[in-house]
Amino acid sequence: MKRVWKPAIFSWEAPMDDACILCVDDETGILQALKRLLRREAYQILTAASAEEALEILQREKVHVMISDQRMPGMDGTDLFSRVRKKWPNIIRIILSGYTDIDSITEAINRGHIYKFILKPWNDQNLRLEIRQALDQYALAETNRRLQHTILEQNEALKNSNESLEKAVKERTRELKMQNHALELSRAVLETLPFPVLGVSSEGLVAVANQSAMDVFSKKSGFGPGAEASDFFEEEVLKAIHLVMEKNETLRLQVLPEQISLTITPLTGRFQGAGAVLVFSPPASGE
Repeated sequence: MKRVWKPAIFSWEAPMDDACILCVDDETGILQALKRLLRREAYQILTAASAEEALEILQREKVHVMISDQRMPGMDGTDLFSRVRKKWPNIIRIILSGYTDIDSITEAINRGHIYKFILKPWNDQNLRLEIRQALDQYALAETNRRLQHTILEQNEALKNSNESLEKAVKERTRELKMQNHALELSRAVLETLPFPVLGVSSEGLVAVANQSAMDVFSKKSGFGPGAEASDFFEEEVLKAIHLVMEKNETLRLQVLPEQISLTITPLTGRFQGAGAVLVFSPPASGE
């Protein structure tokens, strides 16, 4: 049964394929020793006898950890990792070296950004542990990259949502300004009409009255918005208002003794049944 690598430190399973380790050394014996050391681990082990061969392998294989000798013919470990870092920056890089030259270690850290510098001969148990920790480091970095990507996506979605909301608010504000302007214009038109116009609610209250209506009916004390319509209209008119709202039909009648024409129109749309509009106009010529 194929074993799947899980990080040794963290309890969650890494969202990646089986761990792949690439070992690079110009000495065949070293490569064989590393393969023997890791043969019982659930890793895919790849080997390269030179830096050039290692770069060729990286072109076709997904590698998580690289272990390279420092001193090799042609291209040493530092140069190799410097190139790897530019093209495959997520790979965890470990240098093996039989030399303790501080300058070489410093150069490897600065140019190759290595994870560990391990001296030869290595301790088998320590090297296995270092590799497991390197894989844990890779898994943790991969999780952080995914989280950062998710955060960027969420931030972009939030930005788009805010822009849409801002656009909707501006549009709604524009609509409200237009509606307010239309309402103010309607009120101005209503006030300038030369005949009385008023609205009566379904509760029998005067809801609105233009200036002409106020001039005519203010002779009776208490007339105005909020007043009881029954205090100012005859029973015939009150029944007509009720009938108009009940049947939702316009009704015209003559108000005696002046023979004034009264048109009662029901409110429509979302205000249907909420009241009626009364328009008083003088009789037509010849009546």
